[in-house]
Amino acid sequence: MAHLGLIIDMKSMADNKKIDVNVNYMYVDVGGGALWGDVLKHCVSEYGLAPKSWTDYLDLTVGGTLSNAGVSGQAFRFGPQTSSVTELEVVTGNGEKIVCSNSQNSQLFFSVLGGLGQFGIITRARVLLQPAPDMVRWIRVVYSEFNDFTHDAELLITSQETFNYVEGFVFVNSDDLVTGWPSVPLNSNQSFDPTLLPKKIGPVLYYLELVLHYNNHDDPSTLNMMVEKLLGKLKYLEHFRFETNLTYMNFLLRVDHVEEAARGSGIWATPHPWLNMLISKKDIDAFNRIVLQNILKSGVNGPILTYPLLRSKWDNRSSVVLPQDEIFYLVALLRFTHTHPKESEIKQMVAQNQEVVQTCIKNGFDFKLYFPHYESTVEWKRHFGDQWERFVDRKRQFDPKAILAPGQKIFTRNHIL
Repeated sequence: MAHLGLIIDMKSMADNKKIDVNVNYMYVDVGGGALWGDVLKHCVSEYGLAPKSWTDYLDLTVGGTLSNAGVSGQAFRFGPQTSSVTELEVVTGNGEKIVCSNSQNSQLFFSVLGGLGQFGIITRARVLLQPAPDMVRWIRVVYSEFNDFTHDAELLITSQETFNYVEGFVFVNSDDLVTGWPSVPLNSNQSFDPTLLPKKIGPVLYYLELVLHYNNHDDPSTLNMMVEKLLGKLKYLEHFRFETNLTYMNFLLRVDHVEEAARGSGIWATPHPWLNMLISKKDIDAFNRIVLQNILKSGVNGPILTYPLLRSKWDNRSSVVLPQDEIFYLVALLRFTHTHPKESEIKQMVAQNQEVVQTCIKNGFDFKLYFPHYESTVEWKRHFGDQWERFVDRKRQFDPKAILAPGQKIFTRNHIL
């Protein structure tokens, strides 16, 4: 993981066991190595409060996701997790421990947010909270046409009255247990009937995953009316609507069940050649046609996510780089290998990821890698574009010896800063 270097296990630091909630000012101070799942459980169970934005999987450290962005189905409304942070404590590459915020040491603050660990190690974060609901109505609606799917997703994220969470998925038009029809229903008593699908459809289908918050004392009929009102605007396939009710906490921890099953089968500990991308709205139709319906038409042995986000919800002072359009799409290929994968299987997945990236470059798509990985400075310069010089200046100021995260190959010890 860090050849000739050190890995710092932030979870082992004593401060990470402290999760201090300030009810009056609606924030929580947490250690950089605290897990989001622990933050959720503490804030909701003890105070009925919760952060605004999440990741789908919550056994990730606070500092780790803030060094990237932290994205899930709430990001269209509140921005990524980096948009809900008001203060950080950071140890820079110069060895200084500095408290920073929008108004205090602001250049370090925005450098570290989305900074890929290049400028400092986050040892504490102050995260905004809001009242947590008791329950959620969890809904999936299926589409055969990509244009209908994207139209509805964009309608939902740009409307004043909408769901609290909006994500989208691509699945294979087959009976494959992992990537096909059986992966869509939410409960074991629900079934996906392929005989009800339109006659002429492609190799992949799509579904929106939607959530509406509510409280135990809310009138069920009012909730149902709101659900019908919001769904009434959409063009999903008749007969392909699945829904269930869950506690708010169980919904946010839903991936824990996937992890438990994957650990039981042995695939959790195998390599996961994931690919995460951000693609401009203007190119998403072509991406669907060239990549999703062709290169990936047989699936990736795991979930394929694609859903829109709003650029205006991201602070352009952070180190994150985004596509140019106001609306852009997250595309995530969350691959799993088999229990005892052959080297050829892993190489094939990596090669397909590279094919997807090269296809985007060849077709001139406006895209950025999320969790980027490149092998050369030339590629990193292309990734950062007109923000490259700003990134270099920040490195020069906060880690001039390039001791932090050298394995990303953005800078080397010999890099002249």
